[in-house]
Amino acid sequence: MGSSLNPCYTDPVSNLTLAIDDETLKRARIRALEQGTSVNAVVREYLEIYAGIDRRGVLGDLVDLADSVESGADGSGRSWRRDDLYDS
Repeated sequence: MGSSLNPCYTDPVSNLTLAIDDETLKRARIRALEQGTSVNAVVREYLEIYAGIDRRGVLGDLVDLADSVESGADGSGRSWRRDDLYDS
């Protein structure tokens, strides 16, 4: 793996070649596209997490909290009505 500067990064990055079967890569590309990302970004994030590097910080924690069903963020745990927000 050689190290080179990539204009998207402030630090040197290395290129990595992976051997992945065509069908897996095709499905990964489709899923990444549906999620508005790339296979490269997904693999990079996975490797950072695997290596113990979590660059998401507080913002990532908030996104995780908002995505969790237990947080009630989906509205299912709401017990108030819109009219309750206004004084009578």
